[in-house]
Amino acid sequence: MSAIIGHAEPIAAFRAAMHGERLHHAWLLTGPEGVGKFSLAMQFARRLLAEGMGLSADTPGVEVPLLHPAAKLLDAWSHPDFALLDRLPKDDKLVSSKPRNDWPEDEERARSIKVDQVRGLNTMFATAPSMSPRRVIVVDEAETFEINAANALLKRLEEPPAGTIFLLVAHSPGRLLPTIRSRCRVLRFGKLDDAAMTSALRARLPDADPLELNALVAAGEGAPGKALRFAGLDIASIDAALADLAGSGDRNNALRLRLAQQLSGKAAQARYEVFLQRVPAYIAGVSRARSGDALGLALAQWEKARSLAAHAVAGSLDPQNVVFALAGHVAALAPAGSSAKA
Repeated sequence: MSAIIGHAEPIAAFRAAMHGERLHHAWLLTGPEGVGKFSLAMQFARRLLAEGMGLSADTPGVEVPLLHPAAKLLDAWSHPDFALLDRLPKDDKLVSSKPRNDWPEDEERARSIKVDQVRGLNTMFATAPSMSPRRVIVVDEAETFEINAANALLKRLEEPPAGTIFLLVAHSPGRLLPTIRSRCRVLRFGKLDDAAMTSALRARLPDADPLELNALVAAGEGAPGKALRFAGLDIASIDAALADLAGSGDRNNALRLRLAQQLSGKAAQARYEVFLQRVPAYIAGVSRARSGDALGLALAQWEKARSLAAHAVAGSLDPQNVVFALAGHVAALAPAGSSAKA
């Protein structure tokens, strides 16, 4: 497992609770999507189970040696005192025939966590933990519980099985049942700063060149998971094109036409979707450095770009026309008198 980067405060809070008089049985890990909440939940699970299997509590942080039995069992998804509840692949045959390690990363997932998944924990709870005094249940995207599943989990939180720790990860905790939230101690995770983002991305993308890495840091906005979705799509060249548009105004529309041609067509679909996300974000970044009339102009262009980008894919709009129009909103940010009409 990769080294932990950032999030010192919630990590310290959880470690203190682990070694306090009584560890609360249910935790809710909240914060922006992509900042590492699930990875930390898994790391907390490793540490809880490893200490139960003999790892010294004096071992710094919440790290676990890679060769420790608890870490090896969890990496193989075979620790008998651990369970993960998350949205399963829609393909039931895949779930039943292949171990989790062999599921394709891009496999389409169900919209929610089902009640049968929660009831499936009953077999585990029917016996005492087998390798540790504790067992750990991690729930990813807990806000996606279907209502019956949420109620089934609530019963377990109200009467937790002995030695069981629940770690719930939620991007939108307001969508959880208030009764579930009230039974959890909350750990809040914030966005990483640029230095931590750079370290996190460098660890995952050791071969990325500095220009691309800087572009990914900017695009991730403090969330490594978000940035990694842009990896390999040459986002640096997209950001460079946006800067050219905002600087020159593209009075003859040459830059807009070039982008429209480059980002249309099936082969460019992934980069087109990145462009849809980057344009409103880029304009928002420009807006933060402005005031007065210049700020008003930037905010107007941001609203138009945001609306168009949000409806482009769902509305099956022509990509070439969309790119040309979005590029026009960026070009409108140029100094007065130098831009083409958006």
